[in-house]
Amino acid sequence: MTSLYLVRHGQASFGSRDYDQLSSLGVEQARRLGAWLAASGTPCARPRSGTLVRQRETARHCLQAWLGDTATLPEPLPDPGFDEFDHREVLLRAAPEFGQPGHLERVLGAAPDARAAFQRVFADAVARWAGGAHDADYGESWDAFGARCGDAAHRALQQADGADVWVFTSAGTIAALLQQVLRVPGAQTLDLLWAILNASVTQLGWRDGRLRLLQFNSVAHLGGGRELRSHR
Repeated sequence: MTSLYLVRHGQASFGSRDYDQLSSLGVEQARRLGAWLAASGTPCARPRSGTLVRQRETARHCLQAWLGDTATLPEPLPDPGFDEFDHREVLLRAAPEFGQPGHLERVLGAAPDARAAFQRVFADAVARWAGGAHDADYGESWDAFGARCGDAAHRALQQADGADVWVFTSAGTIAALLQQVLRVPGAQTLDLLWAILNASVTQLGWRDGRLRLLQFNSVAHLGGGRELRSHR
């Protein structure tokens, strides 16, 4: 059975001017995964990534720790099919006030737990998008997003010639693929989405043209403590 390994990117730079880059914690998470794979003797086969910076940086730091910091490191094949959904559009269609200069900073500054405060707003925005009643408001509907992710996964597997595939991607992409594999309703899919940890590994098995879930959201490579675990 061929395996499709889906790695969520390391922690990005939430609250900064440019979200789409790894934080120092995100870099360490990616390196920990690579070191774990190196220690376990896992072969590196067919690395791919989305085109977003945080996805490509996760791939780079992981592969350096996995295979050694050399000039011969494999370059993950970029595929925009593995890109995350447009989180900014999803947020602004539900809460347009976040498009006003300084609004996000004011919300985060006024909340005792900035991440939790933003998560509540963002979760409602994603639920509105995924619910399907407002598809005309978005450049890409939830169903279209899922189809894009599914096409990318099947494309990667068909081109792998039986080798395992490692993909550095995002939580939304992983959740959309899990919905197709598990055939669960949208609400349950969002429960899976919010559970996916940074730099976690989800393994799907491919046989007879079907994907099956073999492992979900593994972070054994981050150790037993909580200091290296994050959702956002």
